[in-house]
Amino acid sequence: MRIEDYALIGDMQSAALVGRDGSIDWLCLPRFDSPSCFGALLGGEHNGHWWVGPTGRPMAARRRYRPDTLILESEWDTPTGTVRVIDFMPPRDRNPDVVRIVEGVSGTVEVSTELRVRFDYGRIVPWVRRSEGHLQAIGGPDSVWLHSALPLIGGDYAHQATFTVSAGERVPFVFTWHPSHEPMPTLIEPETHLAETEAMWAEWVGQCTYKGPWRDAVVRSLITLKALTYEPTGGIVAAPTTSLPEDLGGVRNWDYRYCWLRDATMTLEALIDSGYSGEAESWRDWLLRAIAGRPQDLQIMYGVAGERRLPEATLDWLAGYEGSRPVRIGNAAVDQLQLDVYGEVMNCLYLARTSGLPASDRAWAIQQQLLSYVEEHWDEPDEGLWEVRGPRRHFTHSKVMCWVAMDRAIRQVENFDRTGPVERWRAVRDEIHAEILRQAYDPVRNTFTQSYGSTELDAALLLIPLTGFLPPDDPRVIGTVEAIQRELMADGFVLRYPVAEDNSVDGLPGGEGAFLACSFWLVEVLSMMGRREEATRLFDRLLSLRNDVGLLAEEYDPRYARLVGNFPQAFSHVPLVHAARALS
Repeated sequence: MRIEDYALIGDMQSAALVGRDGSIDWLCLPRFDSPSCFGALLGGEHNGHWWVGPTGRPMAARRRYRPDTLILESEWDTPTGTVRVIDFMPPRDRNPDVVRIVEGVSGTVEVSTELRVRFDYGRIVPWVRRSEGHLQAIGGPDSVWLHSALPLIGGDYAHQATFTVSAGERVPFVFTWHPSHEPMPTLIEPETHLAETEAMWAEWVGQCTYKGPWRDAVVRSLITLKALTYEPTGGIVAAPTTSLPEDLGGVRNWDYRYCWLRDATMTLEALIDSGYSGEAESWRDWLLRAIAGRPQDLQIMYGVAGERRLPEATLDWLAGYEGSRPVRIGNAAVDQLQLDVYGEVMNCLYLARTSGLPASDRAWAIQQQLLSYVEEHWDEPDEGLWEVRGPRRHFTHSKVMCWVAMDRAIRQVENFDRTGPVERWRAVRDEIHAEILRQAYDPVRNTFTQSYGSTELDAALLLIPLTGFLPPDDPRVIGTVEAIQRELMADGFVLRYPVAEDNSVDGLPGGEGAFLACSFWLVEVLSMMGRREEATRLFDRLLSLRNDVGLLAEEYDPRYARLVGNFPQAFSHVPLVHAARALS
């Protein structure tokens, strides 16, 4: 299926992708970054899946989330009646559960299910036995139970059942993971947990302060961002998937199941602006634990509990999504130097304080150490925002964010009675500002460029007015926006930067789609510049790219009119929220 044919369910510790045909094709347990037990998304059904739907496996006629929740309802119309499948993951007590309730809507429908559990990213075929009327699958450290009143018949390393449901009947299934050395977990009551899960989401959404005309889109994005939060620690993953390709059939396949400081800080900005200060405090606590140590050891990303070692490896037994190989786990970009993250962290901690988050002496002490590092290293080349795998450069955006780091520190001193060498920080801030204007601006073309001495453009230049580096009515900002609209757009969407075989910036072959965040940035900048009608047209077009349940991947490929990249992507839903607020 297409990437946009999937929907998300989750419990704020892991997540599953449910296809339009009723098959769960991706699920990692017990954490976002654990090995999958359903991995058909990146291979085939023999790599694990769990299908429930009308016999014959048609596509659902319609799907929706229950209002203001992450509870998915898929409906099929058949010649004999209509059936609904309700999918959700209740917030866990101890063990993760996936609940699927088959409900007869009208008539009588024959329904089938097939369960293929494959641990370790589809590699381990488990030993399956029946115990106390339920199925248990064990393989190494993993064990799962399928609790059902229906007997499933084994064959071909899978288990199947066929049954009928009539109007008003409900048939529940509960899938539970636990460490294989522990005893059988307590069976949850599906209907009770359905009601509790719905109430939990409704209460959370009730805190949202956004009341503008795009409320449905904003709330769906906020729910998605909340679902990508690892509740035990406060970490926020960039996406729940790995290796969904940026270029169909290509090699731009990365593991996004980790906590990028940049993505997490932008996510927190969206949550803070929407009334969710509790998430900000949890994330600040996660951040202080993760980055504790020497400032020069700061990484651009961490595991959900703050792990630092995220070695990159390839899973050669998986064919990849639509043949897109290699399939990667881990991420070698963890070792890159990306100076912009210092500005992202400083900006988010400043915004958290402005939102009313209590002061933390420990947080301020760590921020001062980070600033000392920025003072010493801001003038060095780095890999930049886009994690290029080509040579390091003096990327303009990285320098702007170093300016942001110093600027937000100064604001904390001025607005929150913090102490520090503020005069020295002002001098460094002004030096960075002057150098950027001198080295990164092309006066002939009236535009900033991707890096010092470069002629290339970069969508990250749109962040110059959004950070406050220059006002939106500055002629240099206006010129940069017009240059990007003229030279860096495909089918009306903004590309990250030029990608061509003779462009050595990112060091990778092949092309990619339009990175959706970049177009949302353009919406926000156009709104700031007073070009509201133009901004609204682009925003509405971007909203039309969402799938039928309101989710966005990392990119949109105009060549195929398809979503591409990991899914759903926090870095797409965050700027959607910001753009809606700007237009509202």
